[in-house]
Amino acid sequence: MKLTVVGGGSTYTPELIDGFARLRDTLPIEELVLVDPAADRLELVGGLARRIFARQGHPGRIVTTADLDAGVDGADAVLLQLRVGGQAARQQDETWPLDCGCVGQETTGAGGLAKALRTVPVVLDIADRVRRANPRAWIIDFTNPVGIVTRALLQAGHRAVGLCNVAIGFQRKFAGLLGVTPSEIHLDHVGLNHLTWETAVRLGGPEGEDVLPALLTGHGDAIAADLHLPRPLLERLGVVPSYYLRYYYAHDEVVREQRTKPSRASEVARMERELLQMYGDPALDEKPALLAKRGGAYYSEAAVDLAAALLTGSGSPYQVVNTYNNGTLPFLPDDAVIEVQAAVGPKGPTPLPVTPVDPLYAGLTANVTAYEDLALDAALRGGRDRVFRALLAHPLIGRHADADALTDKLVAHNREHLAWA
Repeated sequence: MKLTVVGGGSTYTPELIDGFARLRDTLPIEELVLVDPAADRLELVGGLARRIFARQGHPGRIVTTADLDAGVDGADAVLLQLRVGGQAARQQDETWPLDCGCVGQETTGAGGLAKALRTVPVVLDIADRVRRANPRAWIIDFTNPVGIVTRALLQAGHRAVGLCNVAIGFQRKFAGLLGVTPSEIHLDHVGLNHLTWETAVRLGGPEGEDVLPALLTGHGDAIAADLHLPRPLLERLGVVPSYYLRYYYAHDEVVREQRTKPSRASEVARMERELLQMYGDPALDEKPALLAKRGGAYYSEAAVDLAAALLTGSGSPYQVVNTYNNGTLPFLPDDAVIEVQAAVGPKGPTPLPVTPVDPLYAGLTANVTAYEDLALDAALRGGRDRVFRALLAHPLIGRHADADALTDKLVAHNREHLAWA
């Protein structure tokens, strides 16, 4: 089995490598190719990756290359984890929206649209080259904004599934609070990528007992602290929202914080410099503890589980993925990309039935879906008016003067990445 990671020079990659090494019986990889144009980073990450495999006794071969076509040739699955524009672009995404009083975030709001515009054309080009190399290869997208990118891939006819680590993070968190194994936790996870709610937490599977009320009663303070939301709000909602919902439920508070604190992008850039220095130590043969603060917790377990299900039919029977709606949420179009529990196998994911969604969540989900429609249109066809329409439709913006100003700022900061600008 051959797997390729595009964006293999990312500081995330040792997390992925560690999972491949530990879970080699679930996903027996013979060749792992790390593709990245940044030769210096790739050399450091590749060296650590080989040492991790060696320490854990993994017999697989790790190859590093800047040649995308060579890297994807014959691959059974390709994982996408790239960041067009790097951390410098992220820093911009998190700062210029604040000039208009809007949240600055790399996947949500105006910054998220900027990332989508930079990313979708690049990902589609990569996917076309993967298809030429192996039409049966699966593409697993971890590149944000995952929902929009996955929809672009699916609309272009690619064998693609979107992956996010939010659900597996909740699964691990709840299992720890309840004193059970993660495999015993089944989440009723519903919404869009980075716009989801845990409406039930079931023990044992989709039909298991819902222990969410008990979780909120016994551990509400810990859950609320992780989300940076007040416990009374969680009790009134009766669900656990993704931490990305804080950008909606506490927007103005977040903006005030962002105006006075260092950006997350600057913190990540600092951590990346430290991590790359660590990766260059020839004595290091395991992922460093600092990597846990970089983000992407449990990404490796989720990626191994998904790849194993798609390629071999093994892995967990149910997984939270991003895929076509196809009637799962009746208030959305069939070709919307949703993030829900699905049965996953070699034919791809099939979403599980979802209990009726409260209008409080359905309304926001439908609104953001409409924005994502317009965002993808802008990413595929370009043009200032399409960017403006997407920003005007976003529930965190929605004011024509702000949408106009944000459009100008987005284009100015991303001109080098926009072929039409």
